[in-house]
Amino acid sequence: MFVAIACDFSSDDHRTKGEEIILQYGFKRILDNLFESTTISANYLVRMKRELDGVTDSYDTLRFYQYPVDNTLVITYLKEKKWRRLVVKL
Repeated sequence: MFVAIACDFSSDDHRTKGEEIILQYGFKRILDNLFESTTISANYLVRMKRELDGVTDSYDTLRFYQYPVDNTLVITYLKEKKWRRLVVKL
């Protein structure tokens, strides 16, 4: 599965902890605040989201772009400390 993560952290402390978690799961930094992986499994992605949830607050925003998930593009995002999901049918 291909996963890209766009990050907008509210503080340097959150950025440091969040990026450390993302890099531990094998993501590669593509640009400032943008990471990609082609090898992460769905189970590890769920675990990583839980860990990121623990180091973020309501001012942080994360967006996960996942493809393919049942032949669709799935955008999962953390906004105001709540996870939301958008499914784009192709």
